[in-house]
Amino acid sequence: MATDKKSKDPILSILAGTFAGGIEGVVTYPTEYVKTRLQLQAGGKLGPGEVRFKGPIDCLVKTYQSKGIGAIYTGVSALAIGNAAKAGVRFLTYDQIANQLKDENGKLTGIRSLLAGLGAGMTEAVLVVTPSETIKTKLIHDKNSQTPKYKGLVHGTRLIIKEEGLQGIYRGVGPVMARQGANSAVRFSCYSSFRELLEKWHNKPGQPLPSTHTFLAGAMAGIVTVYTTMPLDVVKTRMQGLDAKIYKHSLDCLIKVVKQNGIFSLWKGTTPRLTRLIFSGGIVFTIYEKVYNGLNTLKSA
Repeated sequence: MATDKKSKDPILSILAGTFAGGIEGVVTYPTEYVKTRLQLQAGGKLGPGEVRFKGPIDCLVKTYQSKGIGAIYTGVSALAIGNAAKAGVRFLTYDQIANQLKDENGKLTGIRSLLAGLGAGMTEAVLVVTPSETIKTKLIHDKNSQTPKYKGLVHGTRLIIKEEGLQGIYRGVGPVMARQGANSAVRFSCYSSFRELLEKWHNKPGQPLPSTHTFLAGAMAGIVTVYTTMPLDVVKTRMQGLDAKIYKHSLDCLIKVVKQNGIFSLWKGTTPRLTRLIFSGGIVFTIYEKVYNGLNTLKSA
């Protein structure tokens, strides 16, 4: 991405991004489930029937023993659909902003890539991420309560909107915009930088990077993204849970979580999220590059 001299086709960007996002969402969902469960218990008190988990493995084992393998995929449809849509929007927006920010040689500097990523992340947050992740979080939280009331994605979404209005699926939009903007800014700028370094190391101008190289660049970008944006992710999850009404706003949520559990609770769920973003970064960028190049070849032919 960092050295592409041609402008990206918007149709190909959204198609390749949507396909890559859907695949990545399904493959990495168990880590997202574990991360969400650990963050939902970070606020202190447990609800009736809820279990305290010692860590990611303990969460997986206890969930499987008490509710079966299907419970680990609770909310997967919401996330997979949302992931496909947000990746499509993210790559489309990033590529189009990047097209405008490239210099006269068709190159994108690190700071310009960061700005393009910031714009892409905030756009996807408003259009896709907030509603899809709010629904996913509420479905997971409800599934693990003593008396679950949501029967599935459609029923749960209808009930949430009926009881809370549209704001029920847009709760936490502020921290989501902050997290997605930061996520995409860091992720795209790091990916562009790592990819450029690997291109120089590969030393075969004019040839696309092998999948192993794009996977490595995406995975490394994922690692940096996790540790720099984790506090935003914890606040976002707490603001989207069933007990979100106890928080006045995002700052109030942040203060209460830190007071109850300490500053390091803001990195609660880091291990599963790190696992997910290492693989998701590698998967989504690799699939996107391959699908985009394949579609571009078909278009040219």
